[in-house]
Amino acid sequence: MAYRPLADEIRPQTLEEVVGQRHILGENGLLRRIVEGGSVPNLIFYGPSGTGKTTVANIIARRTNRPLHRLNATTASISDIKEIMGDVGTLLAPEGVLLYLDEIQYFNKKQQQSLLEFMEDGRITLIASTTENPFFAVFGAVLSRASVFEFKQITAQDVLPAIDRGIALMGERLGAPVQCEDGAREHIASACGGDVRKALNAIELLLTAARREQGKLLVTLEDAKTAAQKSAMRYDREGDAHFDIASALMKSMRGSDPDAALHYLARLLEAGDLITAIRRILCSASEDIGLAYPMAVPIVKACVDNALQLGLPEAKLPLAQAVILLATAPKSNTACMAINAAMADVRKGKIGDIPRELQNVHADSAGMERDQGYKYPHNFPHRWVAQQYLPDELVGTRYYQFGDNKNEQAARRYWEDIKGGA
Repeated sequence: MAYRPLADEIRPQTLEEVVGQRHILGENGLLRRIVEGGSVPNLIFYGPSGTGKTTVANIIARRTNRPLHRLNATTASISDIKEIMGDVGTLLAPEGVLLYLDEIQYFNKKQQQSLLEFMEDGRITLIASTTENPFFAVFGAVLSRASVFEFKQITAQDVLPAIDRGIALMGERLGAPVQCEDGAREHIASACGGDVRKALNAIELLLTAARREQGKLLVTLEDAKTAAQKSAMRYDREGDAHFDIASALMKSMRGSDPDAALHYLARLLEAGDLITAIRRILCSASEDIGLAYPMAVPIVKACVDNALQLGLPEAKLPLAQAVILLATAPKSNTACMAINAAMADVRKGKIGDIPRELQNVHADSAGMERDQGYKYPHNFPHRWVAQQYLPDELVGTRYYQFGDNKNEQAARRYWEDIKGGA
């Protein structure tokens, strides 16, 4: 008998057996109602690997009694689609086919467009899966003809029943009862990061190599840790996880939550992505802390320099210091808002001529109509003098507003005293 992976052997046969996804497959879930209704539209399943996308497609195919064809966009071509269409209208597929296209984001625009004609007339019912956001990864015309359902990462608690089924089946295969040390099952469920396939692969590996003691297969916690190490990491520098983790790190520092910020920093560092962590940390120092604590910039830069010189794993120490500093520092985005407002005006064409007083002094030697008349602030009391700096059409525009933190309020009071009589 040919070898069959455990994950494939215990693949759910009904919607009730699917792990997780209660938001779409629960009793009143929309996808469940669509499948049970029997008339299945074109669908796009979006979510991490190992969350049931292929399983649900198989269940749909059995319910519709239409032949299921599988293609993986990483290796398939337009000729593969044409070959499938050769069966349509024959005894093999009198009512059309169900095409499961995995990783549709790897089809280019022309390849995705080749599906449109067959989707329009119903010869193909497309179920496409992707681990990337379909609103960026899927061609608009295909997206508009399909319904998108998000498959969410499965919790460790949801994975446990699948692990128990896998353990029971492996015991039957190997002809011996299985004894798991306390915490072994839970560790596999947690370490595999909500990926049922990874969890079952770990179970298969563990039981195949398990020691027999007193007629039982023994699964130790130590072996479970070895089999499932780093499996929980879902990370792809080009995928959604990369941008989601980077965004979460930035927002946690901005939100003054040092624990959450450290968590997302740890995920980046565990994946070896030092550069993304550094970029977010450097940016936050100016974007979110800014003028409330200007010394954050040189301190964070020093931490980053240390991290780059040390490399991983020691780089975690100065970067953790920087993240905690930024998360606990007072916050001000006044500099960020000010430059954004100024750039918005420039993009709108609000530019105007630079006041003559501010132009390059060398222009005075070319027979200009009048002298430059620039007032050098250092020649005046308190190093300030009233003078127009903005172009005429922007006079009176305010881009920068003092923040309510101690540093900016001190600066506000200082300049109100100086400029008060102007």
